[in-house]
Formats: sequence, structure tokens, C-alpha cells
Amino acid sequence: MTTNIAITGATGRMGKMLVQAVHSDKTVNLSAAIVRPGSSDMGKDAGEIAGLGRLGVPLLSELISVMGRANALIDFSTPSATIANAEVCADLGKAMVIGTTGFSDADREVLKELSTRAPICLSANYSTGLNITLKLLEMASKSMGEDIDIEIVEAHHRHKVDAPSGTALAMGQVVAKARNLEFSEFAVFAREGITGARRKDTIGFSTIRGGDIIGDHTVMFLADGERVEITHKASSRMAFAHGAVRAAVWLAKQPPGLYNMQDVLGIRNSN
Repeated sequence: MTTNIAITGATGRMGKMLVQAVHSDKTVNLSAAIVRPGSSDMGKDAGEIAGLGRLGVPLLSELISVMGRANALIDFSTPSATIANAEVCADLGKAMVIGTTGFSDADREVLKELSTRAPICLSANYSTGLNITLKLLEMASKSMGEDIDIEIVEAHHRHKVDAPSGTALAMGQVVAKARNLEFSEFAVFAREGITGARRKDTIGFSTIRGGDIIGDHTVMFLADGERVEITHKASSRMAFAHGAVRAAVWLAKQPPGLYNMQDVLGIRNSN
């Protein structure tokens, strides 16, 4: 059965990639493309904006008016816009794939409540390879000795507005959970000056911003005499777009609940 997908932010960098990914997948159909109210692109064809030629899908701003013909919404936007869109999807019982990052704890609680009325897939990264990397991190974190040091280094383009990246935070949370640590207590986001010796069990984060880097993430497990590095590098946002479309197809068949990309791939632990 064909899955009808709506996309928000369809004229943005990621939005265009999503339109292209939907168009290239014969199991799905682009049913709607949403832009912010007042956009100069209103009424233009989503396919032409994405460089595909005319698709017959005009850019609109009213989400509620188009979700009736969609099975799922894909949203890579801003926290405030995503929360508003999630409320619409919950009211209509429609599946929603969320790739937005930068949510507060309060935002996450709202999304958790809304997921009791409609299926929501919330992941910091929809790359298939990255989610397999998260599984490898879980395995390594459980298997390495007690005296290892763990550092996470991430690099993104100069335009990224949040730091560390949502993906780096997700990596740190996987590591902390696997080692039975409270993430908020052991995460270290900044070092400057005389910081003293490294505190045991801390998870350090380093951020690089520059150029056009799509997304590089490395987790280092550092022991005396050896180290293990697990790295994922994205060379194109299309990896995220294809993963999000894959998630939308899967999610449209699920009952209400809060899911992530590892659920989609069938590699999430049941516990």
C-alpha cells in the first residue's frame, strides 16, 4: 500500500532533500508540502522548488487542511513549530516523524503526552548507519573495562545553531545508560583553564563548527595502552532523508506510542 507523506519546511535544505527522497521511493507519495505562513514560495510547486520538475503539489501553509489526505508527516524544523505540528497530528491521529533537535525537557514531555494519541518517531538522526553505530556504542560501553575514559567529538557546518548536536547527545545518553550512569551528572560540555584531573566516569563532549561538514561523530574509548574509536560520517543529507521516509512508512502502520529509529530498524532492546 502506498504511504501518503506530508513534509513541513519543504523549501529548506532538508525539506528539499525529503521531497527528493519521497519522489525516488515508489512505495510512497508526496501528498502535501508545507511552508511557513507568508512565505514568498506559497503556491509554487514543491517539485520545482526541489529541482525535480512539476509534481502537482502546491506549497501551502495550513497543516490541518492537508493532513486529512496524509498517512504521516515528516518534520525537520524548529522545536516550537514541531510542537504545534505534533498537536495537529495528535488531534487527527496521524503519524509524525520528527527530526528536529534542540528540544527542552518540557518539550519532550509534551511530545510524550501527544504520543498517547498518535504514533510519533523521535530521533536525533535518521541515518541507518548512524543508528547501527548507536547499537555498536551500546555494545562497546558494556564490554569495555571500568577504568576507560569516554570522549565524544562532533563536527558540523558553520550554520548549525545548537551544540552539542542532537546526535552527539544521543550517543552520550546511549553510553551513559549502558554503563548505568546518570547522563546529566556525568556529561561534561566545556573545559577551560585549570580543570584538574579528569573525573572518573565522565563523558566529555567537543564541538567543531565550520565549512560545509554534514555531520561527523566519533566516540573514543580510552584505556591505558589502547583506545577504541567508533566513527560515523555523513557525506550527504540524503542519508537522513531516506531514513526519515523509511521511518514514515513503518510508523504509519503502528499504534500510538513514542518510537525512535532503532524501533524502525528492529534493533532496539526490549528493556
